[in-house]
Amino acid sequence: MKRALIPLLLLALTLALAVSGAAETVTFTDALGREVTLAVPVRRAVAFEGSLAEAYLTCGGTLVGATEDAVTERGLSLGGEVSVIGTVKQPSLELTVALEPELILLSADSAAHLKLLDALTALGVPCAYFSFDTWQEYMDMADVLCRLTGHEELLEVQREQVQRPIEAIVSRAREDARYGQRTALLLRAYSTGVKAKGSDSLAGAMLAEMGLVNIADRDGALLESLTLEQILMDDPEWIFITTMGESRERAMDALAEALTNNPAWGALTAVREGRVVELDKQLFHYKPNARWAQAYALLEDLLDAP
Repeated sequence: MKRALIPLLLLALTLALAVSGAAETVTFTDALGREVTLAVPVRRAVAFEGSLAEAYLTCGGTLVGATEDAVTERGLSLGGEVSVIGTVKQPSLELTVALEPELILLSADSAAHLKLLDALTALGVPCAYFSFDTWQEYMDMADVLCRLTGHEELLEVQREQVQRPIEAIVSRAREDARYGQRTALLLRAYSTGVKAKGSDSLAGAMLAEMGLVNIADRDGALLESLTLEQILMDDPEWIFITTMGESRERAMDALAEALTNNPAWGALTAVREGRVVELDKQLFHYKPNARWAQAYALLEDLLDAP
């Protein structure tokens, strides 16, 4: 009887060893609706956007390549082992493939990145697209990235640093009798002009969650053709400004030429009562990632000020 058990025990041991030696995988759906399955932990990743590089590192990942904005805009210290493989709009596939990545991280909001999907598929290089213009989307991405890097414990760190503080801030905002009553205009200035942005933008989503009514959401004319005459008609209680591009000065010059140099600008309620605010581009234009709660805290302080 004992002899009969020996082959069975050996078979069970062989199966157990086979299972333990098998690579663990993680399957998720990316921002394009593609089902992606990867062996984990992923040890060689390339990020085609600085915000993705930063998020991946925050979630315990190791990069072998990143675009130059990871350094110029994010200020990341990548070290000599990480190659710069081009710009966000023109990442080099040749340099990327040479790095033998196990995963390429791309932005679903970048037209340049979307155009690369067929080429990457043909090359057989694993890739995943992400879109995260809200802190909730950031946390969803962090969940995936922590599982891919094998550092799931870091997700709790992100919940502590991002999710819980924001939930507390928004809860306090909703208790304010003015929640949903105050109006705001969000402007994005760049070197050649100015545009109004709605609540579907990164900063706009934060303003909406804090209870501000974006006049561009209800007045589509502002999104199509921004004019001071229309702003005067809507007369928002708050005006928020973000800048984009390398030169803040050129962006502010464009804003002045389009709006603020006009004497009628001073008639706006937001201007007269000192509620025109330039928002930090690191928090309200670029993805703030682990600093998302810092952006909400800044808004809370502004809105609570007398």
